[in-house]
Parts: sequence; structure tokens; C-alpha cells
Amino acid sequence: MTEPTTASLTEDYWSDTRRPLTSLLFLLPWIAIYEIGILMLSQPGSDGLRNGADYWMRSLLAWSGAGQILLLPMLVIAILLSWHLIRRYSWTIRVETQVGMLAESLLLAVVLVAVGQLHHLLFVHFQTPDNDPRLLTIEGPLTYAVSYIGAGIYEEVMFRLLLVPAAFGVFRIMEFPSRWAATMAAISTSFIFALAHHVGPAADAFNLFTFSFRAAAGIFFAAVFFIRGFGITVGCHAAYDLLVGVFVATDV
Repeated sequence: MTEPTTASLTEDYWSDTRRPLTSLLFLLPWIAIYEIGILMLSQPGSDGLRNGADYWMRSLLAWSGAGQILLLPMLVIAILLSWHLIRRYSWTIRVETQVGMLAESLLLAVVLVAVGQLHHLLFVHFQTPDNDPRLLTIEGPLTYAVSYIGAGIYEEVMFRLLLVPAAFGVFRIMEFPSRWAATMAAISTSFIFALAHHVGPAADAFNLFTFSFRAAAGIFFAAVFFIRGFGITVGCHAAYDLLVGVFVATDV
């Protein structure tokens, strides 16, 4: 019997991480931690700890007459399972892939931290103490962690899993080549991602530093989504927010 080579194992991992089922299995613990954390830490009847994308999608579901509490996580699960079924991917589950995805998410998060530091150096002369992008409004490291995990999950659901493919489809309908359609989808949705943080009653005050970095981060996440798949994109976003939000007191 022929033993698998290092190259074949690498190829299997590279393709396996992109399967919707693999992404779903990777996301389930993150979703569980976030939803349980919200129930434990929020005041009764309050959505104060939910991030914007989560709140907007739940509000839309409530407006449509659907339930809010469990329907959004179930909707995410249904989208990924439907995607898996339509594409007829293998149902093989590899534990080593899940471990690798966690490590890769952390590595990409560290890369984004480095990008953020370089970005900060470019804007350092434009910041003032009263307009510091690192100011936070939620108290306590545990609530930070829960909120950031939610941002990693539901911002990626809204802006990468749903909006990027929709924008890509629109540009393809306009007969742009696939590569150009992907590039324009990544850029356009990233600016929407950055702008969304400054819209609504709980929005951040507009700040050129935070807006431009969030747009750059959106492009980074979109590139990860296209190249490495949805699961690692969520892991990277959540890991970045946890690293920087909890330890450095700033977030995307």
C-alpha cells in the first residue's frame, strides 16, 4: 500500500478547509460559546452585547415574523449544509484539519495585527486623544471576548458569506471576468463593511484611521474567504479581535 506523501497531505488539507462541512464543524464551538455567553452575560431582554451584524440580521428575521434566538445560528448551519449538498462534497471528517484551521486562523490573525501596526504608523500623526479608535464601550474581558467572537462569526456571515458572493454575482452578470468580479466584490463589500461600523444608534463616530483600517481588514478577510474558505475567515477575524481587543484594547 502506498503511503501518502507530504505533498498529498498538504493538498488534502488545502482543499478540505474550503469544504462547507469542514467550515461548519469548525464554527460550531465558536457559535455555541457566543450564544451561551450572550445568554449568560446580557441583561434580560437586552441585546446590548450583540454586535451590529448579528443585531441587524436578527432584527430582519424578527421583522419577517421569524424567531430570533435560535433561527440565525440555524440559518448559518442551513446555508453551509445546503452549499455542501449542492456541490456534492465528500462527507469525510478530518480532526487534523480542524486543528490546522485553528493554527492557520491564529497565524493569519497575527499577520493582520502586523498590518494594523503598520497602518497605525501611517496615521499616528492624525490621531488625537479624544478620537482614539481603541476606546471600548463594554466592560470586562469576558464580555469583550464574547462580543468579539460574535463579530468574527456574524460579520463574516453577513459581509463575506452572503454579501461577497452576491456582489460577485452582480459583477459577473455585468460580464466582468471572474478575477475582476472577485476583486471588485472584495473591495466594494469591504468599504460597506467599514461604513457599517459608523451607521446606527450605537455606531462609532467617524474616524479616518478606523474607517481605512476596517476597509483594509475587509479586503484581507475577503481575500482569505476566496483563497482559504469561510471557516478560516471566521477563525481569523475572531482570533484577531480576541488578540487585539482583549490584550491591546482595540478591535475591527
